[in-house]
Formats: sequence, C-alpha cells, structure tokens
Amino acid sequence: MPRKIPRAVWLALPLAYFLYFYHLAAVGLIGPDEPRYAAIARTMAASGDWVTPRLLGKPWYEKPPLLYWMEAIFFRAGFGPEIAPRLPVALMALAFLGFYWWILRHEFGALPAGFATAILGTSAAWIVSSQVATTDLPLAATYSAAMLLALPWVRRRDSALLPWVAVLLGLAVLAKGPVAVVLACPLLIPWQRPLWPVLGRNVLTFLRPRIAAPFLAVTLPWYVLCTWANGAAFWKEFFWKQNLERFASSTAVGNHGQPFWYFGPVLLALLLPWTPLLPLALRRALYHDSGRLFLLAWAALCLIFFSASANKLPSYILPLVPAAAALMGLALAEVRNAAPWLAACAVLLVAFPIAAPLIPTAVSTGITHAPLPPFHWTWLLPLAVALLAALLDRRGRRFAAVLAVAGGATIGTVMMKRTAAPGLDQVASARTLWMQLGPRQDAVCVDWVPRGMQYSLDYYFVPPLPACARHLRPLWLHQLAGQLPAVGPPQSIR
Repeated sequence: MPRKIPRAVWLALPLAYFLYFYHLAAVGLIGPDEPRYAAIARTMAASGDWVTPRLLGKPWYEKPPLLYWMEAIFFRAGFGPEIAPRLPVALMALAFLGFYWWILRHEFGALPAGFATAILGTSAAWIVSSQVATTDLPLAATYSAAMLLALPWVRRRDSALLPWVAVLLGLAVLAKGPVAVVLACPLLIPWQRPLWPVLGRNVLTFLRPRIAAPFLAVTLPWYVLCTWANGAAFWKEFFWKQNLERFASSTAVGNHGQPFWYFGPVLLALLLPWTPLLPLALRRALYHDSGRLFLLAWAALCLIFFSASANKLPSYILPLVPAAAALMGLALAEVRNAAPWLAACAVLLVAFPIAAPLIPTAVSTGITHAPLPPFHWTWLLPLAVALLAALLDRRGRRFAAVLAVAGGATIGTVMMKRTAAPGLDQVASARTLWMQLGPRQDAVCVDWVPRGMQYSLDYYFVPPLPACARHLRPLWLHQLAGQLPAVGPPQSIR
C-alpha cells in the first residue's frame, strides 16, 4: 500500500489546481482585511519602503510585514490586482501541504501521511484560507512547519533540525506577531523524562546560540528597523494595542467579543467534510508515543489560548488545524473499519451545494441572516460518494475511499466558486463598481457603504472616492448591508 502513495500525490495535482488556483480572481478583493493588506503591499512595491507599512499614506502597524512582502513581490512582478495578493497565499498553502506530507511520512509512515494531507488539503479551513490574502494562512503555515520539523526532537531528542525550527518560528513572528512564540510552548514539554530538570534543560536548549541566533536573525531586523523609523508609536500600537489589548479586551480593539465556547462549533465547521473523524482522534489508545501527544498538546494549546482571548474570529484557530488533521489521519490509518466514518464524511459534502448560494449574503450580512436555499437535486450526490467510499474501504482500498471523499470536496469547491463568485463580486467587492465608474470617477462620492466595501473602494479607486459629507459630487454611492450598491443623484438612492 505505501508504494501507491506517490502515485496518489501525482493524481492529487489536478485536485490541487481546482482547490487552490481555479477562479482565484473570480471575485474582487473583499472584506476589511484583504483589500487593506493588498493596498499596503502595493504601496510597498511602488515606494520601495519595505519597513513601514502604509495605508493611504499613513503608517499602519496592525500586522508584521511577511504577507505585505509576499504580495509586494508579486506586484513588482506585474501580476494583477487580485492575483498579486492572492497567488502567494495559495502557493504557500500548496507548498505547505507538500512539506506536511513529507515530514509526516518520515515520522509516522506513508499511509497516515497521505490520509492527513488529504484531510487538511480538502478541509474547509485550508481551502477558504488559501483563497484570501490575509495573514492567517502565512501564520498557520510557518508556525505549523516549525512544529512539525520539531518532531524528531520531541520523539528522539534529535536536535539537528532545531535551527530550522527557529527560522520557521521567526517567520511566524513576522507573519502575525509574538503569538507564534506563545503557541510554540509544547516544544518545551519534557515528554519522556522527569518534569522539572528536563523542562529547564529544554529551555536552555532553545536559548543556545545555534538555535536562538537564527530566530533572532529572522525576527529582529524588521522590528528594530520599524522602531528606528517610527519610534514609540510603533511599539504602542503594535505590541500594546494590537497584541495585549486585543487579547484582553473585546472593546478596546476589534470588538469581536464571543463566549469562551465559541471555537468549539467553529472547529467542527472548519474541519468539514472530515468532522466525523474527530471522535477517532480523541481515542485514548491513539496516544502511545510522544509525537502524538505533542500534536494533541499543540492543538489543545491553540484552542485554549484563543478561547481565552477576548476577541475571537473563526480564522484565529487555523494554526491548530494541521495538528488536528495529522491526528485524524493517524486514527484513520489504524481503525479497523473506516467505512461508516468515511461514509459520514461523504454525507457532509452536502454542505457545499447548500452553502454555495448562501455565501454572498453570509459574507455581507452574516451567516445568521442568510436564508436556507430550497432543495436541489445536487444535495443527493453526496449519498453516492458515501456509498462508493464505504464499498472501497470494505474492499481494502482505504486510500481510494479517502480520495473519493477528497474528490467530492474538490467538485464541491468548484461548484461553490462558480455559484457564489458573481453575487459575491457585486455585493462585497468594489471591483465591478471600479470597472463601471472608472471613466466618471471624478463625479462620484461615497454616501454610505459597509466597512468592508469601503476598504475595497479605497483599494480599487486611486485616488480614493471622497465622502459626500466632505466633498459633494453629482453622483452618490450608497449601499445597505446585503444589497447591491446604488449610484445616482442623492434623491434617487434614498
């Protein structure tokens, strides 16, 4: 069976194209974050200032620069306004999957590695985060790569790769800040020896120059240069407000307060369609070596840490998904009869045709305001995939059964992109307006639009459209949440 895994990798390449690159630019930049980060990167590429992030000419210290640098390189290379921000994220998502399969194969064997890679690569979490140009996937990929590369250290006390662990952890700090160091605490746990002596020894190991120096060489230059260029304003905004206050208070920054249990149902949704495998990964018999306990501690720490945070967004727990997928892959490789589990995963593929028409409304007004669409015959197709997956597993072809579910997820992803893209582009992105109003941009002002649309407008219209309250123009732009934008004289849009 393991000899077939590399062939399956080749078979997975077409799936990877449709999952990560198909229709990548079908929707203009949406939400408050994606166009804002892209605008900062475009300014970096044009100005040559790779130290201070700037939005609309003013310093913007909310996030470190790794995503901006990635996007700016693609802007410099001449890619378009959607591809330049999104393509580097999609490429990173795919490159991480290759690394993920390689390290898990080396540590746990080919079959669990193949299962885990299929689970992660077709999970809702990884698919969605690979399609948007935000900092979540760069953090998850660099941090998770560091944790996975530490497996030889955790399992065999082999420290040869620890300098590379430090490099990747440094990149994670450049992706989203010092939270990456907090989430790396499972590296210090003495898995096989008495607690206190080994804990102290582990801490000293990571403070040795051969490990600390690569981390500091990657991390410190930008932080020092940005402090040198901007002084205390950078430290106050980035470290105090965007990290400490964002964690401690839901009203001081972000205003994304949620109850402690919020990430429980979010995790179940992010793992779709593989959520039914989660109980398999929680069986006590699975955890008979330090490597598996390490994966569990990694996932648990991420879940507990972000649950304790005052501000919560679904994407915050993306760094735990690779660990959860690895545990699910290990459990799937070892369970005697996986047919009912894989059939249940296949049935949940129905989430794709159900969610496809809901996405424009869900993005613009929230999922709770999106009405359930009427029944469609495509909702029955997952039952055929469930039957196929169960039959394949019962005939000893478990990897083929997993690929059947992964193939169903790929088809569902393509359907979602084709169905949701037109409406999403009109409701949540300013690209259509930019193409329509470009020649008469000087006659348009913004009356009121949702926050995400405002950032999208600022990205596409250069210079930005002014507010009607400050700069009156003949044509007013107005949009209510969940509705199409309206442009016309003031009396025609109110």
